[in-house]
Amino acid sequence: MKSLGAATLAMPTPVWLVGTYDHDGNPNIATIAWGGICCSEPPAVAVSLRRTRYTYDAIVERKAFTVNIPAESQIKEADFAGMVSGRKVDKFAAAGLTPVRSELVDAPFIAEFPMIVECKLIQTVEIGIHVQFIGEIMDIKVRDEVVNAEGQADATLVKPVMFNPSDRNYYGIGATIGRGFEVGKDLIR
Repeated sequence: MKSLGAATLAMPTPVWLVGTYDHDGNPNIATIAWGGICCSEPPAVAVSLRRTRYTYDAIVERKAFTVNIPAESQIKEADFAGMVSGRKVDKFAAAGLTPVRSELVDAPFIAEFPMIVECKLIQTVEIGIHVQFIGEIMDIKVRDEVVNAEGQADATLVKPVMFNPSDRNYYGIGATIGRGFEVGKDLIR
């Protein structure tokens, strides 16, 4: 086994766009990879940002954000939103995306994306050069075309994207390889 040393490398990391309103009420999005589910009760997600990022002040001020999950076909827009600053560019307009005002939290979401997580800020954790924002999930919205027969979001239809920090490439999720809490039953003794 080869040691890679201490690094920001865990697989997979998500490709999420965090939606916020700035001080003047302008909608903005920021692409992040440092995020994930962090609690079951209350349901919550965590996203980490540097204090220098435009989105940082917006979350602190508005106490809300959305997590917008792009499909593989939307990777160009997701990548773009992580390359420019909302201080200088209207990312929604430049990427051809539509901001929608959430009815539950003080943050916009992206109309075209297949899955949206609306979050109310419940905790902030200072961690080195990043700050982790923990948001209680107030609602999850999914487009009709990604809902399966059981009424749930289907990952094979959402087609979320992963980011590999070591090679800086984006990846799709691939095929289903087994059902959770079933595929390992043969090993239970």
